[in-house]
Amino acid sequence: MDPEVQKEQFQRAFVGALAAHAGLNPGQDAVDDDSVDLRLKAKGVVGGIFRNPQIEFQLKCTFRDLIKGDTLAYSLSIKNYNDLRADDLLCPRYLVLLVVPREPAEWLSHSEDCLTLYHECYWMSLKGYPERDTKNVTVHLPIKNRLRTSTLEEMIRAASRSESL
Repeated sequence: MDPEVQKEQFQRAFVGALAAHAGLNPGQDAVDDDSVDLRLKAKGVVGGIFRNPQIEFQLKCTFRDLIKGDTLAYSLSIKNYNDLRADDLLCPRYLVLLVVPREPAEWLSHSEDCLTLYHECYWMSLKGYPERDTKNVTVHLPIKNRLRTSTLEEMIRAASRSESL
């Protein structure tokens, strides 16, 4: 399998495991022309404006060491950047970056008792970021923004109030 496709599939599995744990329904468009690789939807969220909120993700996966201080520097195409920074979207959109070891054999381990997925997944919202006139934009994801089940639950609750994190 092409290494880029393999990374993409692993990230879908990684985020999919978190989504399943949070009880969220994953989906995707037949054509990715709006920088949305994955959509997560909840059913019956109480206390917000919307009962069935959803969030959208642009998924990226890399094995480069990108940590610089307390952020990860990642180069994003201007198309993805502009699609993610829009502030007139129906549901919140996030950039999700999974950093994995270089060797696929080190991405997971399993035994009779458990399955462990390695390394970390980070997220950020680019909503409202300034317009840029370049081919690529380097964004800085805070390393404190680790994607967890609880993060997905917070994102969904915010979406039910027509907000993003």
